[in-house]
Amino acid sequence: MRIGGIQRSSLVDYPGKVCAVIFTQGCNFRCPYCHNPQLVEPSLFEQPLDVADVLSFLESRVGCLNGVVVSGGEPLLHGDLLDLLARVRSLGFPVKLDTNGSLPERLQTAIDERLVDFVAMDIKAPFSKYPEIAGVQMDIGTIGASIRIIRESGINHQFRTTASAFLDADDYLNIRQLCGHTPHYIVQTMNKYSAMPDAFQYLRGEQKLQGGRYQASAVINPCHKELCN
Repeated sequence: MRIGGIQRSSLVDYPGKVCAVIFTQGCNFRCPYCHNPQLVEPSLFEQPLDVADVLSFLESRVGCLNGVVVSGGEPLLHGDLLDLLARVRSLGFPVKLDTNGSLPERLQTAIDERLVDFVAMDIKAPFSKYPEIAGVQMDIGTIGASIRIIRESGINHQFRTTASAFLDADDYLNIRQLCGHTPHYIVQTMNKYSAMPDAFQYLRGEQKLQGGRYQASAVINPCHKELCN
């Protein structure tokens, strides 16, 4: 397990909980607006943290924190992720998993074995634009499979999309339809100050980005809208 960092406390990453956030290294996507490129691009990796040290820290926070998030990168790439989730849960912490949804079989296993209490999945784009946004060629069917797994599991969840210059109003409507009739969908703004190397050659300017943000806000049910400013 390659752990690239840990945020010792957060009030925003696990709805309703004060949590720590574990960040794994490595991702199978190359989204140009990624806000954690140091966890995605191998040339930017730093020495990973020792898993035992991370678990020792979490043990010292029992009674202070009431949740742990495992994010990335893409955590499900790691074959030993399930062991980490089990060890975190053994400390009594509810666990939230952040994923890009590209590995539905591993996601299904984590849910079936009750190793996660909450799943947040990034839905990057309508299926027709996925290779452009994800930056790789991929099996689009995996995304649909993960959406179905999450929706049918009954687990607490959230679907989310990053607003960017790549998406227009119709795209947000299409993504909303992919999610189905769920109140658990949000649009979040791109962090333009932290992105993949050379990413900004792909972006079409701040004015267009702002337009994408406002278009997104116009097509989401106001009762369910949670835009990050």
